[in-house]
Amino acid sequence: MIIRKSPEEIEKMAAAGSILVQTLALLQSRIQPGVTTAQLDEAAERFIRSRGASPTFKGYRGFPGSICASPNSMIVHGIPGPYALADGDVISIDVGVTLDGWVADAARTFPVGAISADASRLLNATERALHAGVQRCRAGGRVGDISSAIQDVVERGGLSIVRSLVGHGVGRSMHEDPQVPNCGTPGKGPLLEEGMVLAIEPMTTAGRAAARVATDGWAIFSQDGSLAAHFEFTVAVTGDGPRILTPWHHPHAAGAGETGGAGDRAEARGAREAVGEREIAATPGAPLAERA
Repeated sequence: MIIRKSPEEIEKMAAAGSILVQTLALLQSRIQPGVTTAQLDEAAERFIRSRGASPTFKGYRGFPGSICASPNSMIVHGIPGPYALADGDVISIDVGVTLDGWVADAARTFPVGAISADASRLLNATERALHAGVQRCRAGGRVGDISSAIQDVVERGGLSIVRSLVGHGVGRSMHEDPQVPNCGTPGKGPLLEEGMVLAIEPMTTAGRAAARVATDGWAIFSQDGSLAAHFEFTVAVTGDGPRILTPWHHPHAAGAGETGGAGDRAEARGAREAVGEREIAATPGAPLAERA
């Protein structure tokens, strides 16, 4: 069942989104060679809790981290740990923030130091695909309009869409209806109505589309070992068009660093300035909720 949100409820989700944007900005300032994904996770949890919110992912169906940290060929759902970032890596950071019972969800893939031209093309095309999908989040359209717009940008860029992973509705629960595939046909799928809030999240690889999941039951990799990217916004369908509730592309709008401890305020200000595997079945939709 699709749950539409009132304007007041969307504002509450935007407040959670503001904290999420600040968190991603903080992590961006920390990403450099030698930093471990566990250190990024610790920084994210400390900051989120300092703002009176909680990390949505932590403990969700047993997931141990506050963020998902997925380097290189790992597409999504990486458990933070001892992996140390290296120059030339790409690292996808997915964050969920719950504030007063409302969830915001967003992700970015960051370069670590100097990255290859191919890696830059992957990141740039996937981010463009995200924005193309967002522009189709309009009342009266269909979910397939979003899916098709994402697919067009990704495939014109010579990349592959990971079809076993999808976007989703979001609200009081991290995963709600409808599913939002990253490929599809315009005019098909559920009707987009004012008050719907969606997590739009293209997940791509520089190689083939097939993916595999690690024996930990969480981390998902490109099957051919190619680099992967993941970009995500939480987006509300409003009478004035799409409203991005997690605008990490405009971090100054989040007002980071105004509350919390002195150390966290300083961190947020700086942020503003600056395995074994098994194959995944090719079935639609494998969000974090299903990776238990």
